[in-house]
Amino acid sequence: MAKLERVTIGVIGGSGVYQMEGLADVKEVRVRTPFGNPSDVIVIGTLGNRRVAFLPRHGRGHRIKPHELPARANIYALKSLGVERIISMSACGSLREDFAPLDIVIPDQLYDHTRTRQSTFFDPGTVVHISFAEPFCPELSAVLYNAAQKAGARVHRGGRLIVIEGPQFSTKAESETYRQWGMDIIGMTATPEAKLAREAEICYATVAMVTDYDVWHPAHETVTVEMIVQVLLKNVEMGKRIIRYAVDEIAEERTSCPCPNALKDAIITVRDQIPAKTRRDLALLLDKYLPPRKGK
Repeated sequence: MAKLERVTIGVIGGSGVYQMEGLADVKEVRVRTPFGNPSDVIVIGTLGNRRVAFLPRHGRGHRIKPHELPARANIYALKSLGVERIISMSACGSLREDFAPLDIVIPDQLYDHTRTRQSTFFDPGTVVHISFAEPFCPELSAVLYNAAQKAGARVHRGGRLIVIEGPQFSTKAESETYRQWGMDIIGMTATPEAKLAREAEICYATVAMVTDYDVWHPAHETVTVEMIVQVLLKNVEMGKRIIRYAVDEIAEERTSCPCPNALKDAIITVRDQIPAKTRRDLALLLDKYLPPRKGK
């Protein structure tokens, strides 16, 4: 099997973002993972002076619903390419008046309100408790905020993102409740991606593109796909512009965030009790912390 090219920057494209224009020296790679196939082939290309790996979250043609996303395969596949930072592009609804459609939000907090998703790489038999108080990498988030300003976006730094199961949109009662909880924006895909990225010791941050006011706003009580798509198409172009600026600003080394060592003190299971299959499947994550297996 041919050795895969090492790429340190990954971009996951959300709704409306199925390709990255402007990539040079492009190639497509198919990555096998212990968790099945990722959402689509990964496109590697040069953006500015950096090599970037791009993955359309829902697959080209938008084939995969939010709760059906192969998130473990997606994050593992990017990790296997050497990705150290993931920029997530995602459509979202606004739960506050001043976060208007077409605005960009770089959230700093996350509330997981999903129910059925696999949010860890570690199967039964291995206990790992990562620190997740700050779910988005502060270093990468700062880069995205600066890039959004350069791109000319109306951008908000910080915000609480609540992730719901979907695929249905909220009821009015749900939307009003989320506002009472203090949530700022609402989406369907940041978890388990952010949790898995932290387990994989990858920096993860989100460019959240506001498409609507959910259903709480008295002047915007109905949310339709048609409405969202119209705004989304405008947002997508801004989102891609932000990515182009951000890639040039990302430092080569990770020195000021905790993400690269997230597993250092998180593995609770006694080392020789970790199942052989887990050690084999997750060698990409675990080998730096575990002694060589006997016979090796």
